[in-house]
Amino acid sequence: MPTREAPLGERIDHIAIVVQDLDVALRVYHDVLGLPLERVEEVPAEKVKVAFLPLPKGDGEVELVQPTADDTGIARYLAKRGEGMHHICFEVDDIQAAMAKMAASGLQVLEEKPRVGSQGQKYVFIHPKTAHGVLIELYERPK
Repeated sequence: MPTREAPLGERIDHIAIVVQDLDVALRVYHDVLGLPLERVEEVPAEKVKVAFLPLPKGDGEVELVQPTADDTGIARYLAKRGEGMHHICFEVDDIQAAMAKMAASGLQVLEEKPRVGSQGQKYVFIHPKTAHGVLIELYERPK
């Protein structure tokens, strides 16, 4: 069995689930499962509306993602695959180091440079074909 190195990140930051209708999905995740609704935010750059539902004990959150335009990757994903898990996001301390490690390990990083989100966070995605069918996001909080 291979030796295990220290993990890249401290925790799972979030699990993103693509939904057709945020209000309908909130009935399940908020009303039935009891996850608290922290906020709903529109992200114009990504053309999505996101509901943030923190998990107990600070163990990350569930993000429900609804496309707000038909010409986006999220909308195409929804049209092709339907609702469901879109990606899992790992928080990392140093996104550049994490990207270098992914590339050196043969994983395909989808961008050469990390994107910068609305609150200054840096993020990048790993192609699912190189991660056993799962889209992985690496996320660095602003320092």
